[in-house]
Amino acid sequence: MLDSLIAGFGAALTLHNVLFICLGLVIGIIFGVLPGLGSVTALALLVPITFYMSPLAAIAFLVGVNKGGTSGGAVPAILLNAPGTPEAAATARDGHPLAQQGKPEKAMKMALYSSVFGDTFSDIMLIVLAAPFAAIALKFGPAEFTSIVIFSFTLIAALAAQSLTKGILSAALGVFLHTFGLDPVDSTTRMTFGYAELFDGISLNALAIGTLALSSVLIQILDARRQPTLQKTAMITSNYAADNKLGAAEFWSNWRTLIRSACIGTGVGMLPGLGVSLAAFLGYGAAQRASKTPEKFGTGTLEGLAGCEAANSAVVGANLIPTIALGIPGNVAAALLIGAFMIHGVVPGPLMMIEHGELVYSIFAAMLMANLLHLIIGRIGIGFWGKVLLVPKSIILPTVVILCIAGVYIPTNSLFDVGMMFAFAALGLVMRRAGFSIVCLVIGFLLGPMLELSLRQTMLMYKTDLTILFTSPISLIFQLLTVYFLWRFGPAQWLRRRGGN
Repeated sequence: MLDSLIAGFGAALTLHNVLFICLGLVIGIIFGVLPGLGSVTALALLVPITFYMSPLAAIAFLVGVNKGGTSGGAVPAILLNAPGTPEAAATARDGHPLAQQGKPEKAMKMALYSSVFGDTFSDIMLIVLAAPFAAIALKFGPAEFTSIVIFSFTLIAALAAQSLTKGILSAALGVFLHTFGLDPVDSTTRMTFGYAELFDGISLNALAIGTLALSSVLIQILDARRQPTLQKTAMITSNYAADNKLGAAEFWSNWRTLIRSACIGTGVGMLPGLGVSLAAFLGYGAAQRASKTPEKFGTGTLEGLAGCEAANSAVVGANLIPTIALGIPGNVAAALLIGAFMIHGVVPGPLMMIEHGELVYSIFAAMLMANLLHLIIGRIGIGFWGKVLLVPKSIILPTVVILCIAGVYIPTNSLFDVGMMFAFAALGLVMRRAGFSIVCLVIGFLLGPMLELSLRQTMLMYKTDLTILFTSPISLIFQLLTVYFLWRFGPAQWLRRRGGN
């Protein structure tokens, strides 16, 4: 493994790749800084652009966007008490009080350094665990993969949606949308309605950009009149330079919190559907419980910042463990990365380590390089990121709409796909308003091909006898887990609420 990683550094350490990583980090941080956008919106917009890059440069660029976007949300949380991303809500608890005390730079430095630490920790765990997980997954057959995908849908629906029922319906809709186009086995047409553009199925770019990015922008435009604009406040800086310095000793005095939160974030990232926000609040809560001065949390403590930022950034690397080993995305960002892999003819899953081992280890090397570059770029830009907040939404939102249209049109030169994007934007807007999960929809769409293929293979191998799903030991374990989560977040949760009333 060490030899492969060294070879990966040899392939990744080129000026071309380094520049793309830097560009991705800058774009990701800016999208994270702007409230309401975030790394997922940036990824949805930029995946189509990577069609013109080499596979390594494309994934390195998108990884940079994801890393930068996750940490960038801390900036408005600290300066304005307006989290740029959902997970940064935990950061605001101690970050904004520090800013009010005249220590905004110290708070942003602590958030950045903790984020890079958690990110690096999870990247190392990814490198160590991806190959063993993939080796185990090679022993799985179609029945096992069918059960794993069904379990993944249940887990994601239970944990990433407002309700289990709405989550499952969203995932089922995603699987249904995958079935448009030519049948993958006999090439017969399915629900093409006479449109040649649908022969290849619904465009992932149109669906992802429409539901994730454009629908979010439309909601912000519609809400602009009803919600007062955030008041931009000047950064209050202490007259004492020492108040905004963060020395190595002060940072590492929180090493227990950093390691604890990095472990929490890594664990959360490895399980599909748990999400970055959960990791941030779990890390913050664990830091508060373990602290000798828990009463200081919420008043401006560096320990609280370390707890949430190390945890939420540790998810970024860890969510690629199930993505690479099983082909199952840990969250929506990983789902979009799967789309980028597929654009370049790389199918995530157990065989990826065998068929594209050199590329995989080059990506691992690029991720480690991105952490160092993230530290440098983030530190240099601390004084600049606050100024990004001054850009009015009347400029930002129309610009994002134009980028959405360009992101869908450029790869295929198809106005049909642009029309589909607007249709999915409308669908996404309705789903958001009704409380249905966009994350479940996108992941259902991406995992639909795996579910269909493995289920059809199982039916062919066992002559439509699906009892194998309950007699194979590995498959049975995942089916029991599926039943448990259905009960835990379905009837059991309903009974608890009835009992509470």
